[in-house]
Amino acid sequence: MAYRILVGFLLAATLAACSGNGIAGSSSSQGASTSAVSSGSGITVTASPITLHGVPASSATVGVNYNYQPTVPANSGVVTFAIAGQPSWASFDASTGTLSGTPSTNDVGLTGDITIIASNGSNTGSVGPFTIRVNPAAAGSLNAAPVIIGAPGTSVSAGQSYTFQPQASDAAGQPLTYGIFNCPVWATFDTATGKLSGTPNSSQVGSYTDIDIFVTDGTTTAAALPEFTIQVMAVVPGAPVVGGTPPATVVAGQPYAFQPTASDPASKTLTFSIANAPSWARFNATTGALSGTPTAAQEGAYPGIVITASDGSLSTSLPAFTITVTGSGAPGAPLIGGTPATSVVEGQAYNFQPTSSASQGESLQFSIVNRPTWASFNTATGDLSGTPTAAETGSYPSIVISVSNGSGSASLATFSITVNTGSAATGSATLSWDAPTQNTDGTPLTDLAGYTIYYGTSSSELTQTIQLANPSATTYVVSNLSAGTYYFALAAHTTAATQGDMSSIESRTIQ
Repeated sequence: MAYRILVGFLLAATLAACSGNGIAGSSSSQGASTSAVSSGSGITVTASPITLHGVPASSATVGVNYNYQPTVPANSGVVTFAIAGQPSWASFDASTGTLSGTPSTNDVGLTGDITIIASNGSNTGSVGPFTIRVNPAAAGSLNAAPVIIGAPGTSVSAGQSYTFQPQASDAAGQPLTYGIFNCPVWATFDTATGKLSGTPNSSQVGSYTDIDIFVTDGTTTAAALPEFTIQVMAVVPGAPVVGGTPPATVVAGQPYAFQPTASDPASKTLTFSIANAPSWARFNATTGALSGTPTAAQEGAYPGIVITASDGSLSTSLPAFTITVTGSGAPGAPLIGGTPATSVVEGQAYNFQPTSSASQGESLQFSIVNRPTWASFNTATGDLSGTPTAAETGSYPSIVISVSNGSGSASLATFSITVNTGSAATGSATLSWDAPTQNTDGTPLTDLAGYTIYYGTSSSELTQTIQLANPSATTYVVSNLSAGTYYFALAAHTTAATQGDMSSIESRTIQ
């Protein structure tokens, strides 16, 4: 496809990094030290405490089973458990540490302090003290535990950025909070989104094991991903450089497209390969482009995808990533549309309300997954609104708004909202282009489906992407860009998810 891209006037903005390492204000374990033992040589030896993992839910519901079992590290030996402050409505298993039971109406209220202690004969550890508030049963509803999914990448090269973000949902639509155990020293963790990210350096090469990401709605037992390991690999001198952030979701029936950026220090010709490519996708070994249009029958998660660039002797891979295909709505389902803004300045109001339609006489109910903590959501209208504060700057990803008529449902494409600081978010870049009219072989282009915008602060690493599923679009505003030089390029794709060549790269510098 042949077309050009023009970059309009550029002002300013920022991208906020996330930070944190666990849930603020909560503690899943408290190591209880044993008394010091004096050895014959006069050296004082202190026994190491047992570290218990797992977060007990802080509330229970009448008629709903409560269950909490702490996790003990595999090297702890034979461990037995004891409990202090056991609720009258719960039972306790001394061999597993499990506290469980179903409270009745008479148990409504706050328990006293509860502490679970683990011992292997020489070392001890504990969880607590904590309390459980028993709430009355909600008419016609049960509070199920949240669900968390995702396949984190298991390797990254020193100097290369690593990013993983799970997806989580709660049947009752309650706000979710994320936590992590054994966060790598080179990474940061966002408790609002579950995003784990960072760039290890050459001194941090090695294996980072037993990483555990979990999520809780504050009222039920937390749900966790399986523990995983990240291997930081040493960089091979002269190896290709490859970058880019693949989109994590695609709606069934809509095209998916990702093309990594790559270069070789010796300017050798690169070829690309892929492991665990989705069955619905095609891969271009010359460009590294991954594209395709999944069907409704192909909904689900496709984990462990790895794209590798090779110069014939040395190779470099992107971290493994997952693509989740979400539903597009069943026959008879209501329609939902609209394009939510993807950024807001702290202290300013954000508002988005989707458009929707239903058959005559049908009533619609809206729901949301991964609602930003600073925003409220109207289940009758689908309106998402709020005013973030300066303390809430950062990225709020994987937001999904859905609508249901009781028999069918439909969802908007997953989107993110970035809250920018007021001093940095002062402008935007307007891109405009001429729509392509013919294929590279000269035949008329009749199946244009949309565009992908690539941009970044390096011409060799256009790591940011924006998907436009609108073939009529010829302009787009990229907002909230901070001072610096930005590089932009554009690629078109057809309804068959065939992506055209990338346009020339244009740049602008903000003073």
